[in-house]
Amino acid sequence: MSVQPRPWPEVPEQTVVVARAAFPKGTLAMRFRDELPGLFADEQFASAFGMRGKPGISPGQLALVTVLQFAENLTDRQAADAVRARIDWKYALGLELTDAGFDHTVLTGFRQRLIDHELEERVLDLLLARLSERGLVKARGRQRTDSTHVLAAVRSVNRLEFLAETLRAALEALAAAAPDWLATRIDAEWVARYGARADSYRLPAGQGKRTKMAVQVGVDGFAVLEALHAADAPIWLREIPAVVILRTVWIKQYHRTITHDRQEVAWREEKDLPPSRERICSPYDTDARYATKRGSGWEGYKVHVTETCDDVTATGRPHLVTNVATTDATVTDVEMLEQIHTDLDRRNLLAGEHIVDAGYTSAELMISAQRDFGITLLGPLRVDTSPQARTKSGFDRTAFTIDWDNQQATCPQGVTNTIWSACTERGRESIVVRFPVTACQTCPVRPQCTRSTRNGRQLMLRPRDIHDTVERARTEQTTDEWKQRYAIRAGVESTIHQAVAATGIRRSRYVGLPKTHLAHVFAATAINLIRLDAWWTAARPGNTRTSHLARLDLTLAA
Repeated sequence: MSVQPRPWPEVPEQTVVVARAAFPKGTLAMRFRDELPGLFADEQFASAFGMRGKPGISPGQLALVTVLQFAENLTDRQAADAVRARIDWKYALGLELTDAGFDHTVLTGFRQRLIDHELEERVLDLLLARLSERGLVKARGRQRTDSTHVLAAVRSVNRLEFLAETLRAALEALAAAAPDWLATRIDAEWVARYGARADSYRLPAGQGKRTKMAVQVGVDGFAVLEALHAADAPIWLREIPAVVILRTVWIKQYHRTITHDRQEVAWREEKDLPPSRERICSPYDTDARYATKRGSGWEGYKVHVTETCDDVTATGRPHLVTNVATTDATVTDVEMLEQIHTDLDRRNLLAGEHIVDAGYTSAELMISAQRDFGITLLGPLRVDTSPQARTKSGFDRTAFTIDWDNQQATCPQGVTNTIWSACTERGRESIVVRFPVTACQTCPVRPQCTRSTRNGRQLMLRPRDIHDTVERARTEQTTDEWKQRYAIRAGVESTIHQAVAATGIRRSRYVGLPKTHLAHVFAATAINLIRLDAWWTAARPGNTRTSHLARLDLTLAA
């Protein structure tokens, strides 16, 4: 397939007449065509296609179809049917009314080409660049970011089901790839054990029986791996993806001890398992990970959405999504902040003030965001968790006077430290400050200062710039002015809700991190299109829904 870049087609006269008659006020698709003509040009996607061969469908048109598909939360088949049947879509695409469209599988191939040629961000980049030219989005304003969970497109199973299904998937792949080889090595009982999916039958009752089954699955899995690594086994069988997954899972889930031609297989205990970030949780999506947040667990990914949040009345600009980032579920928010700033910098849309929740903040990031990107990071730092600060009845770090130049700390009773030593705590640069034991043991306010019976009071300080940033930020976030500035962060929750309701962003349509991220980019572009349509038509946001009972209560109160 090849692509010969050509200009965006003009809307045929008959299509215009019928579309205007059917939709006098226009539709989202029609307004997109009128307001942003030729946005997705073929040249922008040409690198994903060859220059020789049978001409393919316009990638610019496929990009628009995919954006409209996400704006209406359609499947590939429904989107292809809309191209054939919807007059407003034909108007947006510049098609004749008699155009038969294309098969829905073309959309699958188009998305894969975008991933293979690293063009995942192209549609959002093109839209934001055009909006920047029109002054609808600008750099150095206020932006806010939040994240939400994304469920992988796989079934959630328990650990035993996961292991049995991983082995079954490997046997299925081997049966398809090398049936003759497998037939001479398979155990007769394996067909009964792994012929059906692991979640299609009841697991044994009782922990003892389940452990026995887990060990049997482990023994069978090691038998398959040994046969695959035997001298007479075709080497290429070891590279089958399902076999690679089996080998990886068994290393992390089982212990095996071989002595005197006898092997003992043991199921790893929970405390002996690798961290969740290193463990596959489904043989059908090796990028998905298990994570928990506020007591809720899920298997899949996490998406971070960034949008502008300047005052609409003052700026005359709508709130638009400027970046979307996707990670596996175990990546914390704080790990993603620098990447988000880098992506915004690439689009020339860096924020002047970035409003985030406590999951994205740290003193180091506040300093680096200002130093590297000129961004003021506005978000609450975690409070001091020392026993003195928690009880609010003792002397926390703020009660001590720090003389950084002379490396001296003075306690509320006027005693100075005897030790000032640099160290590394949990990978971070820190300073240990200790006070004399003799002075602390006879101190009249000792119970308010330390609970240690053998040593004196000890402080753990960060380097001076970080320490000053922490103290200043914690002081500021208690003021009414700071709380008023920060109140705007809550608005990003409505953006998350809109993305969930309009595009289904919390459930991955596809398998794997690259495809899931591409879907999120199209979802972000679709959200911007929906908001622009409301902006162009001056549509007011709907009123908050109130139940009949609540309205009755309000009436009585009045």
